[in-house]
Amino acid sequence: APPASPGAPAPQAEMPAGLQPASAWGIGEVSPDASLVQRVEGKSRKTWRFSDLSRERVQVAVSSAGRPVHADIQLWLGPDWTPYTLRAYSEDGKRRPVQTLVGTRCKAAMVEVRNLGESEFPFAAAANYAKDPMASLPIELPASTPGERVDGGALRSFALDPAAGQVEVVLLTDGRQLNARVELLVGPNNPKQSYEVFTNNGELNSLCVAFDTPDAGATVRVVNHAPVEFPCYIHVRERRV
Repeated sequence: APPASPGAPAPQAEMPAGLQPASAWGIGEVSPDASLVQRVEGKSRKTWRFSDLSRERVQVAVSSAGRPVHADIQLWLGPDWTPYTLRAYSEDGKRRPVQTLVGTRCKAAMVEVRNLGESEFPFAAAANYAKDPMASLPIELPASTPGERVDGGALRSFALDPAAGQVEVVLLTDGRQLNARVELLVGPNNPKQSYEVFTNNGELNSLCVAFDTPDAGATVRVVNHAPVEFPCYIHVRERRV
């Protein structure tokens, strides 16, 4: 069943008072010994294989030395099925790294990270099975925060607390497709970071990402690219760093 939607959708929502400590999203948390970190040159790709059928969540992190990041993250189940694709952009991969959780549906899977940038813009990427509490975050966050329904073709914005250093976002559906974009804006219509997701099942593969927010006055904006028959639900939680 879909999460309970609020009674009256509002274009601008206020965050709950009281910020929680930041979670373990960084590339150093994904691979503490750096054994799973790979350098991805422009116009190339790297892959990580996962075969533990008892685990269903992979944590992926991408960072750079301050250069822009244009990455395509895909989940492969079998030789020719990619049920989940995430296109990520960051203006500065050091201040605002790409940080996400990808569901494997408890199947043998491969995660591919492709660098869409030019050869002058390499980045570092790592992927590993998520450990609790990160592994359960896509379930825990929607259960503990109010949701906002976003109908197909609609847009919602959330102004962030200036004291927040990080914001976690979960986008999900009731099992229907998820086709949406989530952006971090600083200033009027000035996206510093964005995630664009498509999956055939937004319940099994919800979008779960974290934005680092070093600048005050930031806003999270979500756009549902799907038709009106495919609403999604957004949950947002701010954290202090």
